Amino acid sequence: MSKLLLATNNQDKVGEYRSLLQKLPFELVTPAELGITTVVNEMGESLEENAGLKATVLAAESQLLALADDSGLEVDALGGEPGRLSARYAGENASDRDRVSYLLARLKGVPWHKRSARFRCVIAIAAPDGKVEFSSGECPGFITFEPRGEQGFGYDPVFYLPELDKTMAELPLEIKNQVSHRGQAARKVSQLLERLTGSKYAG
Repeated sequence: MSKLLLATNNQDKVGEYRSLLQKLPFELVTPAELGITTVVNEMGESLEENAGLKATVLAAESQLLALADDSGLEVDALGGEPGRLSARYAGENASDRDRVSYLLARLKGVPWHKRSARFRCVIAIAAPDGKVEFSSGECPGFITFEPRGEQGFGYDPVFYLPELDKTMAELPLEIKNQVSHRGQAARKVSQLLERLTGSKYAG
């Protein structure tokens, strides 16, 4: 079975992708599993630029197809922040709890109807020759006044989905994968692979 390199060692993200892409005829591997220690500087000006950079660098180094994503939370009351800086919003070494606390502090006093937000995800898949294809997904919601739920990671405990009356962190993984920004982008991965390899995949 061919290998597809997931350009992340974040085990929460790896777990989601193993679930999302389980029907694809690929063995999903991580840089750590291949002994790759390269750290790609994610200082691009967009989610697309960061995802494409990670995928192309690691595809060239591993000589495998490589999948990378970049995701961001965009909060309307904050002018679209934190956006592409979501992972570093509270500082380089901040924990998920730190980032959530910082976000809620920034939104102190903002009423519910002005707490609209969206999660965005861009997936890039690159071939070793440098060719790259992209897909994207977006999930709208609101930022709660306090964290709720124990599932998920990142900003999931404060991202509320009105149609489900739950935060992302209150959803079981199979439901989250159906509605999330990452799930939407991942459902297009088979099309990206087809364009890159010329083969059809049921994903």
